[in-house]
Amino acid sequence: MKNSSLLASLAALIATSFPPFASSFASFRGTNRLFLDTAVESEWKSLLPLGIFHGITTNPTLLERAGHECTIESVQSLTKHALGLPGCDEFMCQAWGSSADEMYAIGMKLSAIDRDRVVIKVPVTFEGSKAASKMIDSNVRVCLTACYSSDQAIVAAGLGAEYLAPYLGRMTDAGKDGMEECKRMQDIANGMGSPTRILVASIRDVKSMGDLMSHGMDTFTFSPDVARALFDEELTKTAADDFEKAAMRGGAERHLALPL
Repeated sequence: MKNSSLLASLAALIATSFPPFASSFASFRGTNRLFLDTAVESEWKSLLPLGIFHGITTNPTLLERAGHECTIESVQSLTKHALGLPGCDEFMCQAWGSSADEMYAIGMKLSAIDRDRVVIKVPVTFEGSKAASKMIDSNVRVCLTACYSSDQAIVAAGLGAEYLAPYLGRMTDAGKDGMEECKRMQDIANGMGSPTRILVASIRDVKSMGDLMSHGMDTFTFSPDVARALFDEELTKTAADDFEKAAMRGGAERHLALPL
């Protein structure tokens, strides 16, 4: 009996010390969250299989560009489609309205599809922040968006928003140092002891994103063009072609038609 008990204890220790690979792979991604910033459904199907994305972000402007109506029914339909796709753990959509009450009512309806995986975006304005506060009190996940000043991180952290979305490229276009503003937002959140994620948006190139990541920022949303640019390295393409040619010379071609 003592030996059986000892073996059972040992097995339990091994199981907790060395979890199955399938359940531990996710930890390799770290704390980062990368989002695909588009409402074009064909791009979702094309790019989500890359496995690098945590979810999808949209807003009324992206809906318009993709030819979708900005109505509760249309956004709910898109939400269901997105969350049904492998690789989409979160879907962000934006509430609209000129008052806090209007934004709150729209946000509640949009988030009702799945309160665990839908994040409602509202602008970090006076009325938007009031709507955000009410939604957070109603257990709705919130992203404050259209952020153009690092000081606005005080609002996001103060009311407990899960995300704050600064527009990197647009801040730079407006004559601000977008990179420094984003870094200062992260410093403010850290200084306030807040877990609010600084979700950097309006990213124009891969290098800017990499520079911010090297300073400890880990949450970004970017377009399909920027996503594809991550793989636009000629030296890597040349090396991959060389490997493939060598494999074919070595007889690998006979295995290409094997079933999975």
